[in-house]
Amino acid sequence: MRAMMAQMADRIETLEAELDSVEAKAETAEVQAQAASSQAATASKAAETAIAAADNGQSITFKGMPEIKDKAGWSFKPRGRLQFDTGTIAAPDSTGREDGFATEVRRARLGAAGDLPGGFGYKFEFDFAGSDFNVTDAFISYETGAAEIMVGQFNTFQGLEELTSSVHTSFIERSAWTDAFGFIRRVGAAVVVSQDDVLVQAGAFTSNMNDLPDDTNWSVDGRAVYMPKIGDTQLHFGGSLHYNDLDQTSSVRYRQRPLVHFTSERFVSTGNLDAESEFGLGLEAAIISGPFHAAAETFWQNVALTAGDQNPTFFGGSIEAGYYLTKGDTRGYKKGVFDRTKPVNPVGEGGFGSLQVNLRYDRLDLTDAGIVGGTQDGYMASLVWKPTDYTMILANYARLDYTDAVFPTAAGDRDYAVDTFAVRPRSISDRLGLIICHNPVTAAA
Repeated sequence: MRAMMAQMADRIETLEAELDSVEAKAETAEVQAQAASSQAATASKAAETAIAAADNGQSITFKGMPEIKDKAGWSFKPRGRLQFDTGTIAAPDSTGREDGFATEVRRARLGAAGDLPGGFGYKFEFDFAGSDFNVTDAFISYETGAAEIMVGQFNTFQGLEELTSSVHTSFIERSAWTDAFGFIRRVGAAVVVSQDDVLVQAGAFTSNMNDLPDDTNWSVDGRAVYMPKIGDTQLHFGGSLHYNDLDQTSSVRYRQRPLVHFTSERFVSTGNLDAESEFGLGLEAAIISGPFHAAAETFWQNVALTAGDQNPTFFGGSIEAGYYLTKGDTRGYKKGVFDRTKPVNPVGEGGFGSLQVNLRYDRLDLTDAGIVGGTQDGYMASLVWKPTDYTMILANYARLDYTDAVFPTAAGDRDYAVDTFAVRPRSISDRLGLIICHNPVTAAA
């Protein structure tokens, strides 16, 4: 009997333990049921919101930045960029020019772009860099078939690199002639026609809106591009024309920095020239084939002087080649300009990103018809690493050889060289998104 009672006691203890386990499981199940009920309520509310949005034709997508659209034809997407440039330049000491380490906020922009009902579009952007507030782009467009009509302030049509966004260039700054010849955004109207492999851009412009209404200059600009694709090889051939009629009180001045923008020193300059008009002619060509790309551009700027028997023609041109060291990567191209490169194996997905090396020869000749503004021959190299679609680190070295430079050395020599080195880390969200350049690291040239 004692043995049976002991056995019964053990059984009771076992049953009590099992009961405790069942009660614990029941409590856990009740908590999970409550969580599931809460999630179901949240999902139901989200579904109701999605259904309501679908009924209204609304959608929100995210690519770099959020874009809002509805069925009526409205869309809105914020855009902007923030770039800090830092680097060093080394010039002969006896020229008395400022060199060494320098930094600046290169671009600080905010804006938006989108569509309006009826085939219309809009874009506006403001730049807060430096101490000034400037309008960069501000226009309304209308698309009909293969044509787009644009009215407002935007880039005129001078060349492949000038029209390529600064977030997609292979060097920190564009070729010297694009800045030296004073290409800026202007207020005007233009027509852009894109059909198959042909792109034609033409417009009539006044001055930049910051100079209106005092500046009465006007210009006409046009560009044509043939961009066939043969297999996987993208070809690009183009040309541009520029005519600028200057008012009676205007003068022009052509000059250029030693590659980087953070210095105010210009070692080549024509000085102020009283002029009646400008006429420019540009040619451009490029090829993208797998990891390799090459591009070449030339531009001649003729100036009709107010006085004098001869009108000078100044020249600028560049040729570059680049190669991706990472397998499968290639340079982006879209609508007649270079576009985003998307690494095949980005960081974060088990890859290294894309790594590209580039070489460039860049020439600017500001001497002609008695005007001695000097020549600048640039020999440049860059290394571009893109860990992801939206991040980039760019290292840039340039040696600028000068002939007839504006500033002589103590011995009177005007033929010498200037070295520049800079590194620009930046994160890029989208060309309609945000660019952040932070913590640049530089070394002396």
